[in-house]
Amino acid sequence: MASTAGKVIKCKAAVAWEAGKPLVIEEVEVAPPQAMEVRIKILFTSLCHTDVYFWEAKGQNPVFPRIFGHEAGGIVESVGEGVTGLAPGDHVLPVFTGECKDCAHCKSAESNMCDLLRINTDRSVMIGDGQSRFSINGKPIFHFVGTSTFSEYTVIHEGCVAKINPAAPLDKVCILSCGISTGLGATINVAKPPKGSTVAIFGLGAVGLAAAEGARLAGASRIIGVDLNSDRFEPARKFGCTEFVNPKEHTKPVQQVLAEMTNGGVDRSVECTGNINAMIQAFECVHDGWGVAVLVGVPHKDAEFKTHPMNFLNERTLRGTFFGNYKPRTDLPSVVEKYMSGELELDKFITHSVPFSEINTAFDLMLKGESLRCIIRMDE
Repeated sequence: MASTAGKVIKCKAAVAWEAGKPLVIEEVEVAPPQAMEVRIKILFTSLCHTDVYFWEAKGQNPVFPRIFGHEAGGIVESVGEGVTGLAPGDHVLPVFTGECKDCAHCKSAESNMCDLLRINTDRSVMIGDGQSRFSINGKPIFHFVGTSTFSEYTVIHEGCVAKINPAAPLDKVCILSCGISTGLGATINVAKPPKGSTVAIFGLGAVGLAAAEGARLAGASRIIGVDLNSDRFEPARKFGCTEFVNPKEHTKPVQQVLAEMTNGGVDRSVECTGNINAMIQAFECVHDGWGVAVLVGVPHKDAEFKTHPMNFLNERTLRGTFFGNYKPRTDLPSVVEKYMSGELELDKFITHSVPFSEINTAFDLMLKGESLRCIIRMDE
C-alpha cells in the first residue's frame, strides 16, 4: 500500500447516477486523503435500508451522482496530515457518525452526538475543504454520510473510523457499522432492561432483531416481538423473541393487548419502525412507575407524537437514541470483542452474500423484504 500513498488511485465503484436506477460499476479516481482524513481499502460492505431510502430519494434532497454505502470493513491504505490514531494496515470499520473527541458531546459520558461529525445526509463532500475525493474524467462524484463504501477505496474523516481487532473477520463485523449496533445499543445502553424483565420490540427488521438480541444478552425473561408481518415471527425466535403480537389480529389497541399480557405493561420497549403510531404505542405500553420506552426509528418529517401528559406523570419514561448511544471510536472495538468472545452472535443477521459486480441484487433482495443483511464482497 505504501506505493499508492499520496497518489490518485483508480478503482471500481458502484455509482448511483440518478434516483431509483440500478447502480453502475464505474472506474473512479480516488484522491489521496487530506488533513485528518484516511483512505481505506474496502474489503466487505453491506446494504442497509438507509442506503435504499436515499437511493430512492423519497422526501429528501436528491444528490447525484453519488456513491452510497456506510456499513463496511476494510484496511487503512494511507493517512493524511494530522492523523495520529490510525496507520496503514489497521483494520477498521467506517461509521456514518463520528467522534472528534474534543466537543462537549464527545467529552460527555451521556452523549455520542458529536458536534463536528454528527451524521449529515445532505453533505456530499469532505468536511475539511468542501470537495469530493471521487471523480470520473475530472467531474466530481458525491459522497454519502461521509463513508461511501460502495467503492474499492474511499476517503473518510479520521473521526468516523473505528480501529478494531485485526483478527476479527471483516465479512462479519462489517455489519456493526450501523443497524446492528443501533438496535443492540438501544436496548443495552439506553433501555437497560433489568435481568428477568419483560421487553417489547416494535418492528422485527434487522434493527429490531438486534434490539431483541440486546434484550437477550441483558437477561430479559420475556421478549415480545410486535410486527404487522407474522412471517417474521418464527425467524425472530433465534434472536431471543419468546412471544409475538400482530396488531392486525387484535381489535384492541396493541398497547392494551401488551398491558393485559404483562399485568399492567412491559418493563421496557424499543421501537424500531419509524412509524409514529408504533412510537406512541411503544411508549403507552410500558408499565407505570418504572417503564422505559426507547425510540430508534426515524419518523416522517411532518409526524407529531401525541400522548396524554398523565402518561409521563405516572412515571413512564420516553427516550430516544442515535446509533445506540455508542461512541464510534471509543465503543465499537468493544462490541467487536463481544462477537470475538462468542457473547454476541452476528452470523444469523447475514442472510445473503454477493460479489461486488452483483450489488444491484442486494438492493432487489432488500426491496422484496427477503434479506436482513447482504454482504457485498469487494474483491470479486
